[in-house]
Amino acid sequence: MTDNTRTATGYKRIATEEAWAPPELIKEIMRIVHANELDDPGFNSLWSFYGASQAERPRMLLEKIQKIDESRIADMDASGIDMQLLLLTAPGVQVMKKDVAVTMAASSNDQVAEAVRKWPTRFQALAAVAPQDPAAAAKELERAVKKLGLKGAVINSHTQGEFLDDPKFWDIFAAAEALNVPIYIHPSGPPKSMVQPFLERGLEGAVFGFGVEVALHILRIIVAGVFDRFPKLKIVIGHTGEGLPFWLYRLDFMHGASVRAGRYESQKPLKKKLSDYIRENIYVTTSGVAWEPSIMLCHKVLGPDHVLYAMDYPYQFVPEEVKILEALPLSDLDKQKFFQTNAEKLFGIQA
Repeated sequence: MTDNTRTATGYKRIATEEAWAPPELIKEIMRIVHANELDDPGFNSLWSFYGASQAERPRMLLEKIQKIDESRIADMDASGIDMQLLLLTAPGVQVMKKDVAVTMAASSNDQVAEAVRKWPTRFQALAAVAPQDPAAAAKELERAVKKLGLKGAVINSHTQGEFLDDPKFWDIFAAAEALNVPIYIHPSGPPKSMVQPFLERGLEGAVFGFGVEVALHILRIIVAGVFDRFPKLKIVIGHTGEGLPFWLYRLDFMHGASVRAGRYESQKPLKKKLSDYIRENIYVTTSGVAWEPSIMLCHKVLGPDHVLYAMDYPYQFVPEEVKILEALPLSDLDKQKFFQTNAEKLFGIQA
């Protein structure tokens, strides 16, 4: 097995939203479900299914997600992937009690950093943090970046129904901006306050609910003035932007109209249009969306420097996907940005 599979095209393919989970995290998640410890119908529905299902795909997924080893590298080689950026899978530590979450985040960071040290040309990783304790999360992010060499943070969207637009979480944003590392906001199931209409028709997961929840989260962050307070903060979202690139015109028009009408007088005015923050502070990956129209829309409205390749392994392990995306109607330079150099620049990955 080769240690580096640089492609014949002259650039690497870096997949930037690839999931993993240590066995103890899966065990704790299942314990929470079986104990009915968390009042979160979406979380309980999804993980009850994974815990009870005897179907081949869920069992294979749980097996693959716990491995950072030669078997994962073999899957990468079969797909033409040179490097994975590893993210602690949703819901991460965010469904746990505060002390458990803080400890589990640090342990998972130590473990993934060890895998990166073992295979530095094949894996890099983001740090898990526990938003339940924002100050501890900021300190853990600093430790993970400075001491472990991790490349930013992954936060699996809402934390027991709370969103990051609440200023109590902003120590995490301050730390990320100071360290010049991005925060990847990965989907989780919609919280209890919004999940019921999704659950009734089986739409709460990746089919629709995940994307809706993250898009809402991002807009809450923008409208709360986070990027005015932290103008250099970088946030990454997957699945070709969870629909937001399609909405840019409408978001600007209707938000501007609402502001002019004084409908939201309690909100602090923003310095820019919503689309400006999305274009300047938000980066999108193609995880789970190997579809030319969506990718090319992102490329057109966000620009070639803000769109990155991701597969969404092992949730969507599609070995032929790279060949499909090699056919995108992009210039050689933009294709290199898409597969390699945007990721290197954004996450500080050495070539």
